[in-house]
Amino acid sequence: MDLADALPDDPSTLKAMLLAERARAERLEQIIKELRRHRFGRRAETLPEDQLLLGLEDVEQVMASGEAGEEAAAPAERAHRAARRRMNRGSLPPHLPRIEMVVDIEDHSCPCCRSLLHRIGEDCSERLDIIPAQLRVLVVRRPKYACRSCEEVVVQAPAPARLIEGGLPTEVTVAYVLVSKYADHLPLYRQAQIYARQGITCAFPRCFKVLSIARLLH
Repeated sequence: MDLADALPDDPSTLKAMLLAERARAERLEQIIKELRRHRFGRRAETLPEDQLLLGLEDVEQVMASGEAGEEAAAPAERAHRAARRRMNRGSLPPHLPRIEMVVDIEDHSCPCCRSLLHRIGEDCSERLDIIPAQLRVLVVRRPKYACRSCEEVVVQAPAPARLIEGGLPTEVTVAYVLVSKYADHLPLYRQAQIYARQGITCAFPRCFKVLSIARLLH
């Protein structure tokens, strides 16, 4: 199909497409300038990688907005791009757990003769779902036992060892904070804000003791 044939005939739609393309071109030129400064500029002028990725994300949003306008004006182009996205989407990793949900019909009788329908196949689709991080409290109970004959004897199991003496975070919590800090580059104050939304303000400072040791070993 020729590119000219794919363009809409409505002047307002063409104007919107032109403005979207112009905005995308200007943003791409800005990204190229930032990339050149990042590659060839002085060290004080170089941009961090996060800022460059943020600029590229803005370009993707402009492109997506322009494509949405084109698809709304041209149904054939919308169907073509939808088929192309399905073809290039790929499959989700096989190691992820699968939770199957069967969406079946309510009546298994034929709507014409009311005979029993038999299954001839199925359509299967997958979507990516996520379970947000869940906070939970591990309660350790240590029963005490006493002898009725020997009143002074009290027996109790020793308390489990803790990574932080007297601290509330478990080993998993401390590991999660360390990975978020050093691998995901999530500052400590932002992590504290995330925990504070769940009402956790007393346990997080205890992690700083381990973080200070990890900083020396880093």
